[in-house]
Amino acid sequence: MKAATVSEIKKELSNRSSKELLEYCLTLSKFKKENKELLTYLLYEAQDEEGYIRSVRMEIDAQFEAINTKNYYFIKKSIRKILRIAKKYIRYSKKKQTEVEILIYFCTKLKTFTPSIRRNTAMTNLYNRQLAMIKKTVATLHEDLQYDYEIELKDLVL
Repeated sequence: MKAATVSEIKKELSNRSSKELLEYCLTLSKFKKENKELLTYLLYEAQDEEGYIRSVRMEIDAQFEAINTKNYYFIKKSIRKILRIAKKYIRYSKKKQTEVEILIYFCTKLKTFTPSIRRNTAMTNLYNRQLAMIKKTVATLHEDLQYDYEIELKDLVL
């Protein structure tokens, strides 16, 4: 089965009743956990972006505390998993300011993590890539926000 394009789906959905759309949403939420999480964000958390960022930060904190620090292999795997989860939450929001906030928090936690990531090249490169991504996103924001985030970024440089 070939999937339809987004524009084709949009045209078809505009022809459906609200009851049918409700059924489609409920069916989508039953298939994948990500669909259910996205619907949860859109319905309950999209209005309170600050609360959403706080909940993501708490999730990141919990993940960092669960890291197995016996060797760098496990640390690397865990940190990549945390980053993957953070990116998923960023994708739900689609707001540049939320993306910057979450990535800055991730980098702050990574910088203060013990054992130090400086001893591992792959972890240092991952950290530097995230900093570069933050700088690129900050450049698209309003000037006042850019100034505030630039100050925070100076503290994050290794």
